[in-house]
Amino acid sequence: MKVYINGRFLTQRITGVQRFAREILISLDRLKNSKIKFILVIPENITCELELENIMVVKYGKTKGHLWEQFDLRRFTRNKLLLNLCNTSPILKKKQLTVIHDMAVFATPQNFSRSFQLFYKMLFKSNKFSKNEIITISNFSRNEISKYLKIKEDRIHVIIEGKEQIKRINSDNAIIEKYKLKNKEFVLAVSSMNPNKNFKVITRAADYFSKNIPLVIAGGNNFEIFKKTNFSKVENVLHVGYVTDEQLKALYENALCFIYPSYYEGFGLPPIEAMATGCPVIVSDQASLPEVCGDAAEYIAPDDAHSLSKTIKKLYSDPHHRNLLIEKGNKQSNKFTWELAGKQIYSLIEKRVINESSGRT
Repeated sequence: MKVYINGRFLTQRITGVQRFAREILISLDRLKNSKIKFILVIPENITCELELENIMVVKYGKTKGHLWEQFDLRRFTRNKLLLNLCNTSPILKKKQLTVIHDMAVFATPQNFSRSFQLFYKMLFKSNKFSKNEIITISNFSRNEISKYLKIKEDRIHVIIEGKEQIKRINSDNAIIEKYKLKNKEFVLAVSSMNPNKNFKVITRAADYFSKNIPLVIAGGNNFEIFKKTNFSKVENVLHVGYVTDEQLKALYENALCFIYPSYYEGFGLPPIEAMATGCPVIVSDQASLPEVCGDAAEYIAPDDAHSLSKTIKKLYSDPHHRNLLIEKGNKQSNKFTWELAGKQIYSLIEKRVINESSGRT
């Protein structure tokens, strides 16, 4: 049995959703004794840089973006089963499985342009009128999808994510040397222009930071936030700009803790990455984060800057508590692997294939 995979994600910059798709693809490629032949379909004008041994790569269609997905991809796969890993899928296609990561466009519409809202809401709602099953990445997202799309939960299946991407790379400690962070207990945050990431609470908490606890900000997209606050004037704040995965791993490994105060997450991969490298995490008590982080994180209300500062100081002044959190984080992160995620998604596909061959769908 052949199953086709929507390869549009290879044309997009890598964020959490594209990371998920790449890792699932690698995991499926490594499955032994697979009864299913996977075929990755990509536009003719791109190259698949991933080294795949068992998954065939086929190029088709001269368009790109949504046009390629809605017309070329649908035409090529026709009556074949299609796996979509990054939220979007051909609207009129009958035989497909789609991974929907979250319902942020419904839950926090103010964070998106009007045109983006209209298109993605239409795209998501189209799933309601098909018999196709949906895959998602947390029970939180499952409940959100059911709530906003009015889809019964038995059509929505939950799989996990993984953290091997951070484990298999080597740390680039040059960034630690460059900014003289060796043997310093600093707080790490990764900036983002997405309002859901709630970077503003970190800017407010900076006023409470002890002078002995530097704040290191990785990422290059928050200059407007800095301009609108007095954040740039706060002592002991270091903005290191864009960092590679290897540099980020070095920062994780050397930080006192990692802050992730998001309002809305379908899963929340960075805290699991931080835990896997031995870095304690502080996260908000919202959305999927309590489900994913369990008892291995410190929790704050997302708008409580004072509580955030107080929690950071506790980790700084209490090494025993910090070490306990590191131990719990290591155990928690070990629950999440791309190998298991790949097996979970394969099992769902296999079940779909069996049901189709027996005429039950």
